[in-house]
Amino acid sequence: MTEYSNVVAAKHKFATDEERQLLLAVKNGNRQAYHQLYHQYIGQVYALCYRLTADRSLAEDAAQEVFIQLWRKIGDYSEQSKFSTWLHTVTSNITISYIRKQRGWVQRMFNIEDSSAANHIAEPSVGEVDIEKYVTRLPERARIVFVLHAIEGYRHEDIAQMTNMAVGSSKAQFHRAKKLLEEWMGYA
Repeated sequence: MTEYSNVVAAKHKFATDEERQLLLAVKNGNRQAYHQLYHQYIGQVYALCYRLTADRSLAEDAAQEVFIQLWRKIGDYSEQSKFSTWLHTVTSNITISYIRKQRGWVQRMFNIEDSSAANHIAEPSVGEVDIEKYVTRLPERARIVFVLHAIEGYRHEDIAQMTNMAVGSSKAQFHRAKKLLEEWMGYA
């Protein structure tokens, strides 16, 4: 018995045979398989894009960009992790890049306090809280960090690398987002 005999092969642990066959077909250029993959994951991709952009139109465009890049770069997926995990990372990176291109990222980074979302105060709600509604009101940098850290589970070090900001800035933006959400939801 070898030292690694009890280790389950990643491809068997992370994907079903059906999913592996679908991914292989997509890698081989099968458009029908790609269409199936698109329909299987578009909801998850769009939801993440929307959380990051807080704009339906931008989220739709970013989600489409994700699937365009997916078609081009599916060969990069190596089955070292679940496909959904890999796609999640790809979606996050492409959406952040898309936001930079579409909205003049550098200008907005230095004028973040001018954001109308930062100045909007929501009424505390009675009963059930729709946190998604409040998250979309956060200033862009705070929203991106909050979504990636609190909702998607990324570490601040990973967020800093993805967004080209310092780790301390990521932590500060997260703290800012939490404080705004607490205030808007009536917990402050």
